Amino acid sequence: MESLLLGINALTFLEKEGFPLLKSYLAQNEKEAASRSLEIGYPVTLKISSPDMIHKTEARGIRVSLKDEIEVRHAFRELVDSFSSSYPEKWLDGIIVQKQGSGIEVIVGMLKDLQFGPVLMFGLGGVFVEAMKDVSFRLIPINASDAKDMMEELKGYDILRRSRSGPIDLPAIEDFLLQFSRFIVLHPEVKEIDINPLFISSLVSGVQICDARIKVVKLS
Repeated sequence: MESLLLGINALTFLEKEGFPLLKSYLAQNEKEAASRSLEIGYPVTLKISSPDMIHKTEARGIRVSLKDEIEVRHAFRELVDSFSSSYPEKWLDGIIVQKQGSGIEVIVGMLKDLQFGPVLMFGLGGVFVEAMKDVSFRLIPINASDAKDMMEELKGYDILRRSRSGPIDLPAIEDFLLQFSRFIVLHPEVKEIDINPLFISSLVSGVQICDARIKVVKLS
């Protein structure tokens, strides 16, 4: 039996496993969204959390760069009204209030090959993932040398090395890929996982997960 973890459920699952996340909360009303936004610190992002909605962008389920309480309250009402009218048959957990991500976007994922087992994917995210198809692959488990090679194989590696926004913590990316590989080994029930985007910022911030999709199977 398969189950799909989306939205706040996927983020909560990864947080319990010790992965670095953008600070995120689930809000049930606009007052709670405003309170959580103040707690997180502006700017923030609001996005729908639904077990029935895989692609939030296509569903117009995200509002970014919200700078104050007025914008947050307006965005909350807009998201709930739009979701309810467009998808009356789908379940809405609530609205995720999340710290606005910044830096370079990358994607990390895993799928299980029938012959070789779990395969790790790493590449540039955002506009690059579609425009450049710039990804590298390794069989899991990987070692530190594999993690470094996966980065250096990317056509856009210079984007990571010479970011206009400041120095990128390349060792933090390596550490994340190794942590991800260990996680997959320890969790054979995870059949597929996509972390997209993973934000890579300055040396201070390291890496932070923004969103994820996890397919889990019940082991016999």
